[in-house]
Amino acid sequence: MKTIILSAGQGRRLLPLTAENPKCLLQIGGKSLLEWQLQELRQCGIEQVSVVVGYGADKVEQLLQQQGYENWVRTIFNPFYAVADNLGSCWVARGEMTDEFILLNGDTLFESAVPRQLLASPRHPVTLVTDSKGTYDADDMKVILDGTKLARVGKTIPIGETHGESIGMMVFRDEGPTVFRQAVEQALRRPESLKKWYLSIIDELAQAGSVWTSAIRGLKWGEIDSSADLDHAHKLVESLHDAGKP
Repeated sequence: MKTIILSAGQGRRLLPLTAENPKCLLQIGGKSLLEWQLQELRQCGIEQVSVVVGYGADKVEQLLQQQGYENWVRTIFNPFYAVADNLGSCWVARGEMTDEFILLNGDTLFESAVPRQLLASPRHPVTLVTDSKGTYDADDMKVILDGTKLARVGKTIPIGETHGESIGMMVFRDEGPTVFRQAVEQALRRPESLKKWYLSIIDELAQAGSVWTSAIRGLKWGEIDSSADLDHAHKLVESLHDAGKP
């Protein structure tokens, strides 16, 4: 199983912390966000990781080399990172989508139990990791469920219809990689798709009945978009560090 991490963005909402380095290199508890992701993925037996880079790509590649990851992790440069959203990064990485893979946002911090549970979920073409909480806001990537199947995903879903949220991780198996890759290629023929998230494709596939979900309520994860998110991330990695102590 391989993993594709979308880490091409700068993370402007976290300026000035990301003025010189991309979001994936933010320091959290003595390690970069990317290093935390790789640490937890390695514990799940992931065989290969491809990181889509853009802003500060040379610094990301330098880190991977310094930490000895070059035989396990490769980078794919997205030359459109300044003008396109992460659907563009998926298009750049589409050559990696020939076999089963996990797709992961570069700003999602998680414990290894999250991808482990995803990989243990029933086999379906596409399985999206979801969580739930008491309240949601306009920035949450909300979901509507039909049992364990995904009906809709998007930020504009009305709060009253929301059943949970996407955490920015999913797995593609069987015909899933081909279906997703072809949908990405078709979408990027439309200029307006440059400003879309890849979850817009997942939303289309969900409406066609092709996406299932894996709920992880109680497991540790966090998206890093703001200073408040960063504070939560520091607490999360402290708990991960403590859990690893003998």
